[in-house]
Amino acid sequence: MISQQTTEMTMAGLNLIQQALTIYDSDLNLAVCNRRFQEMFDLPDALVTPGASFADTIRYLAQRGDYGNVGDLEQFVTSRTQIARAFEPHYMERTRANDRTISVEGSPLPQGGWVTVYTDITRTKQQESLLRTRSEELSDQLGAYSGELSAANRQLEATVTALEEAKRQITQIEARTRLTAEMMPAHISHVGPDRRYTFSNRRLSSIIPGTKSEIIGERIEDALGPIAYATIRTRLDQAFAGTASVFEFTHEPSSRRIRAALTPDTLQGGVYILSMDITEEAQTRAALQQTRRREVAAQMTSGLAHDFSNLLTIILGMQSKLARMDLPDTADTLISATQSAARRGGSLLNRIADMTGRREHSPAPTNLHGFLSELDTLARSALPDAMGFNIDMGNMPNRVLLDPGMLQDSLLNLVLNARDACGTTGQITLTVAAIQDTWIDFTVSDTGPGFSKTALSRAFEPFFTTKGGEGSGLGLVMVYDMTKLAGGRATIGNSDVGGVVTLRLPLRIAGQAPTQGLILLVEDSADLRDTVRDMLREAGHSVIEAASVPEARSLLAQLPEISALLSDIVLEGEQTGVDLAAVAPCPTFLMTSLPPSDPRFAAAVAAAPVLRKPFSAAELYAFLSAPSETT
Repeated sequence: MISQQTTEMTMAGLNLIQQALTIYDSDLNLAVCNRRFQEMFDLPDALVTPGASFADTIRYLAQRGDYGNVGDLEQFVTSRTQIARAFEPHYMERTRANDRTISVEGSPLPQGGWVTVYTDITRTKQQESLLRTRSEELSDQLGAYSGELSAANRQLEATVTALEEAKRQITQIEARTRLTAEMMPAHISHVGPDRRYTFSNRRLSSIIPGTKSEIIGERIEDALGPIAYATIRTRLDQAFAGTASVFEFTHEPSSRRIRAALTPDTLQGGVYILSMDITEEAQTRAALQQTRRREVAAQMTSGLAHDFSNLLTIILGMQSKLARMDLPDTADTLISATQSAARRGGSLLNRIADMTGRREHSPAPTNLHGFLSELDTLARSALPDAMGFNIDMGNMPNRVLLDPGMLQDSLLNLVLNARDACGTTGQITLTVAAIQDTWIDFTVSDTGPGFSKTALSRAFEPFFTTKGGEGSGLGLVMVYDMTKLAGGRATIGNSDVGGVVTLRLPLRIAGQAPTQGLILLVEDSADLRDTVRDMLREAGHSVIEAASVPEARSLLAQLPEISALLSDIVLEGEQTGVDLAAVAPCPTFLMTSLPPSDPRFAAAVAAAPVLRKPFSAAELYAFLSAPSETT
């Protein structure tokens, strides 16, 4: 039996979830719900008490007008009750009478009844509307991608919190609610007064790479590591003192953006912690903010540029008349200098217009090797013969989502700046590297004198230049602007031998993805299972897990919607992944760290495609996309 303390902690955890959750039994009576359910629908205590009738709840909401004009009330209640008795999995979004928009995700339970998760998506809908109506600088492709991504994230969240939880139900309500927490796309935990974990849904490693999944009993500073713990320590101390907080921070080792919510536990002491990976949200937000800044800059400069252009035109016209007059020879020099200055002013105004005018970020699947080869050709044609230029891209995926035009302009600008810094000789290097499967860095370094202290602090300011009258001071500003439009960031610094500029952009793999579906992952190592699960989910798959052949066979028998099986060869017990492949009713893929000389490896190759460990996310996607090949 599960202890009363565990039950209370489980319910406390459910009450922290921002979604409303209900579980009705096969008799259409309420089995369990969290506090958010009562708050979202403003229900009386009688309708949120275990045993409350589903029909009474529908009647109460209909009388209040939550479903609009329903006509005959009792007929409406009867109709909804009959639908509930024949309950089928569903996902829907609807706007309530109070103008709040909610999503509803429901799934039946194997022993009867169903679980439903309600999510208030009003703010998300408003943000999508704001993105569509106010971001004229974003391309249609980016807007469509953002909308599809938001919808996919909502459906994935609903699936993780409800559908997968429902598929893994046992028989007791406490077990079902714990599974719900396990499937949340966030790390939910409780830290006791001694700062040791008393509860965790084993999702820490998917939020903060490099940490462990099994952390119950460990001290929080040991589980998070020194860098992450130092970042949140002040807020954690405040939470233990009774002050709740929600904040964001960047986990530097992985470059992921994390949102954390710390809630004091006033009943038992300690702190509840909810943390989510919001890296993609932060990238999109940064791009939107840059778009708005450009709108303001364009409004401020357009009128000014127009008036100055007219004045410069008048000055050039008057100087042309003076040049045709019979004036002393000394006047010719003054007239020529005035005309040159006016033309330079006009060129500067054109560059300002280019910087603040309409510019769309249009990411497209790009062959990285081909892109860098073309850049190499363009860069070498502008460099002196005695100057070296090298591109190092290491082990990078070949197809990524980039705006090749914008990126090429930015990198060529940096290469030409490095050329000017080096003079007639020296070495320029472009290094391309992936950062934790989240970012892609383009770093241009040279062997010149490096940046001065003033340049390090002002390089991205408009009109700042170290080239005197030959520079406009807008080159690096345009590089910074284009990088921010892509949701990235630009940094400058000095190495031991010269200057360094890095453009950090979001890494998006553009390889052909396998057909998305429900994959059964069979792996007896919990840490490795977490890692592979995250890879599959990032590719858009839903995932259920098992650690042994009997457990996997049971799931295959219960869930005909499983579209593929990915299994390790060596598993718990005497049976292997090869035995499982022989009886699986769906496409099967095997993975292993066994050497090819092992007899079990040879048997596996004869049964299904085999992927050797270790492997990256890109290698796993390619393996699933080409099932006929053995890796």
